[in-house]
Amino acid sequence: MSRWRPPAEKSTALITAQGHQRLKHELDDLWRVRRPEVVKALAAAAAEGDRSENAEYTYRKKQLGEIDRRVRYLTKRLESLRVVDTTPSDPQAVFFGAWVELENVDRGDVSRYRIVGPDETDAATGWISIDSPLARALLKKRVEDEFEVELPSGRTGFAILAVEYGVG
Repeated sequence: MSRWRPPAEKSTALITAQGHQRLKHELDDLWRVRRPEVVKALAAAAAEGDRSENAEYTYRKKQLGEIDRRVRYLTKRLESLRVVDTTPSDPQAVFFGAWVELENVDRGDVSRYRIVGPDETDAATGWISIDSPLARALLKKRVEDEFEVELPSGRTGFAILAVEYGVG
């Protein structure tokens, strides 16, 4: 069995101003707070003697590796991201950063989503990636437009009830 994996799909390098701040804060916290704590705990575990049977030492090494991997990723990702913090010239159409209220035309359910970058997605709050099938189908649509999209649950029809920008 080989270890080769196909390259990951390129994700859109857009992010909201709040999402950018959150990633910068995470990077700062990892680098200035968590990493020094783990290094100190690793040094203490290493001082206990035989490292081959020291579970604390093994755990801290693994934890340090995970932190370093995340720091490398965030450092590269923050350089490549483009912050979008302006309202589009046509605020009646759906673009990046929009809050969209949708009605499922089959069931009558009403849902509210915000189109954000792939680094900010959060299904619990309704923040969907601009790379998702639903967001791709929504782009450039307007209030009262109806459309269909292929979702994991099957082909679904939606009607756009509202489009807003800058609303939390």
